[in-house]
Amino acid sequence: MIDKKITIKDVAKKAGVAVSTVSNALNGSSLVKEETRKKILKIAEELNYVPNINGRMLKSGRSKTLCFITSSIKGEYFGRLLDSVNEKCIEEGYGLEIVVTWHKEIIMNHMLGGHFDGFFLFEGERIAENEKQMLKKEGIVTVMLDRNYEDEKIGSVIFDSYKAGYEITKHLINLGHKKLAFVDSDDDNYDCVERKRGFFDALKENNIYFDERDLLKGLFDENISYAVIRADMRKRKIYRENIPTAYVCGNDQSAIGTMRALIDLGYKIPKDISVTGFDNIQISQYFNPTLTTISNPIETQGKMAVELMIDILDNKKDGYTRVLSGNIIPRQSTGICNSK
Repeated sequence: MIDKKITIKDVAKKAGVAVSTVSNALNGSSLVKEETRKKILKIAEELNYVPNINGRMLKSGRSKTLCFITSSIKGEYFGRLLDSVNEKCIEEGYGLEIVVTWHKEIIMNHMLGGHFDGFFLFEGERIAENEKQMLKKEGIVTVMLDRNYEDEKIGSVIFDSYKAGYEITKHLINLGHKKLAFVDSDDDNYDCVERKRGFFDALKENNIYFDERDLLKGLFDENISYAVIRADMRKRKIYRENIPTAYVCGNDQSAIGTMRALIDLGYKIPKDISVTGFDNIQISQYFNPTLTTISNPIETQGKMAVELMIDILDNKKDGYTRVLSGNIIPRQSTGICNSK
């Protein structure tokens, strides 16, 4: 025998109120007294009532659900970012779904599928200009978190990675370092591209030569960075090449991997080599030596992304861009260059 599906009418009947009152209570409307709302929610729970989302969408044109699309959720950065986005979504009365994919077709299918009110997009480079125009034409509300782009329905909340790359490099130059290496990520990673651009501009401004052999691919990963540094140091020893006096790593995870490799090879940090990172993840202050890094207001970025989304969706504002800055946190992994 198939159990009868509980409807909103069943909840209203047991609560002794109108169907519209139940609907308002479930949607958090201020029209319903708090005592009545609590009573209705308790009855809905007792009856195992599941709201008809499709019906709600047909009536209001809104699902009250947002979607976060990214190619990775690995590491502390994404954990903190997603937590802050989710908490703010709950506060604003929205649900959040997370989609992890590398495939552009899947991204576009989600964005054009009509099931979400708006999208948080990390990996904005995967959306070509013609596809952005398609999203614009369809009125798809989008907040980009790694790309500076704004339009009527599109906005951005980004970290000023260029400034961070420039400032951390200047910090090392002021300590006397003139042979600096950069531990890179993927070629299309916006934050690392901007950090690298700041790195090169600081070198150029101070007439410091950069050897292309000092550009290494750590891919924002601790273990890959560890392996890359170990292999590079073996090669330098074989060919008697000079080693860098400082490493600017694209994020803290690659910096931790770099330090582990250097320590295992017998180098002392920062006496022999200095190392810096970005983001100020939790382990950076506990690793030995503690890591010099630049703070990244990750939770603030997540909160602002939701506020921007609400501004476009509910407050009918045009998209805009917010740019966040961090501060250098000098710790034990950097010191005065001792190389002559």
